[in-house]
Amino acid sequence: MDTQSRLLALDWGTTSLRAYRFDNNAQPLECRELPYGIMKLPEHKEGHTAAFREAFFTACGDWLQAGANPNVIACGMVGSAQGWKEATYLPCPTSLAGLASQLCRLNITDSVSLSIIPGLAVYGSDPEVMRGEETQIFGILCNESNSADEIIIGMPGTHSKWALTQKNSVSGFHTFMTGEVFDALRHHTILGTTMQAAPETNWQAFDDGVATALRQAKAGLLCTLFSTRTKLLSGQISGQQQADYLSGLVIGHELIGVRQTLLACEERRQCTPIMLTGNAVLCERYQRAFRQAIADRPLKFIAQATTAGLWQIALRAGLISGA
Repeated sequence: MDTQSRLLALDWGTTSLRAYRFDNNAQPLECRELPYGIMKLPEHKEGHTAAFREAFFTACGDWLQAGANPNVIACGMVGSAQGWKEATYLPCPTSLAGLASQLCRLNITDSVSLSIIPGLAVYGSDPEVMRGEETQIFGILCNESNSADEIIIGMPGTHSKWALTQKNSVSGFHTFMTGEVFDALRHHTILGTTMQAAPETNWQAFDDGVATALRQAKAGLLCTLFSTRTKLLSGQISGQQQADYLSGLVIGHELIGVRQTLLACEERRQCTPIMLTGNAVLCERYQRAFRQAIADRPLKFIAQATTAGLWQIALRAGLISGA
């Protein structure tokens, strides 16, 4: 095995654990994915902490034993109250330097420690929190040669985040529970009882869902959800099309929310660059819906934002030196 690892990095979420091994740049040499999210740890008779240790060494123990003595950094729910060790939420606005200066150190053995990246928070009457997405944001900000003072970054997922950055700091963000709501509606309401598995995505049904959301924007999501059933009963869509229709409907309403919050300012709507990062398959849906919902603005997809962010935060924190 190559022993030149300079950095090991973990993207440790609720349902999965991704481990990366780096040498001299932000492109990982190796990546592993395990099913050991913080809520799906391996069983261990010695309890919670021992289960985290087992998952950690399963993910990267052989890399550590190779003798290169790399530093280890992690982002995500591993730093939550339900995680291995709680890392604080930093208040917005927060810069890369501010984030990197507040890493939470966890000593695992006498020779191995883990630096956990804090989350971000918006405090006040409408509080918001994020963990993991801050790493994606700074991965984009460090790698995009963009001179714009403001950038809007969308991160679709179970709980989608849309953030506003100003002068390379995260100034605020909004959370949309789109993924979780879709899953709950599909599996735990009457809407899902007539859904049938489809061999491939039905984009016509998806587009119809987005169009319904836009047409019924003033009525809102709760008023339009039942159309997933009524369009089936009236013969406008089939059982195989219902899931894609519902997907378009909830994503469409999410983008209406983005339009009414982060893009409410006319100058920002016209000029601010808008970027998207995350799972490529899911982002394809958002890009397609975006062309309907915010047709006058381009949307740029950014890949590998998490690994770029892990590297940049480690670099700024002094865990590694510049190549």
